[in-house]
Amino acid sequence: MPTITSLEAQNQFGKLIDTAQREPVTITRRGRPVAMVISIEDMQELLGKNAAAWYENYCKRHANNPRTADLTDEDVNRLVHELR
Repeated sequence: MPTITSLEAQNQFGKLIDTAQREPVTITRRGRPVAMVISIEDMQELLGKNAAAWYENYCKRHANNPRTADLTDEDVNRLVHELR
C-alpha cells in the first residue's frame, strides 16, 4: 500500500485520486499516518448496503459540532496552512 505525505497529497491530488482507484493510499503528517484515501467502491464494500446511511450520519455528526459548524472553506485552508 503506497504512503505519501500530506504535502504530496495536496500538491498531487489528481495522482492521489488515480492511485486510490487501484489501492488504498495512506497519508502521513510529520511521519505519522493520519488519513487513508480509498475508492468509493472499496468504501461501499466496507460499509455494505448502509453506506448512504453511514455518510448521512457522519455529515450530521460533524455539522452539529460547535467547533466546526461555522468554519468556511477559507478557514479550513488557513488552519491547514498554519499547521505546516
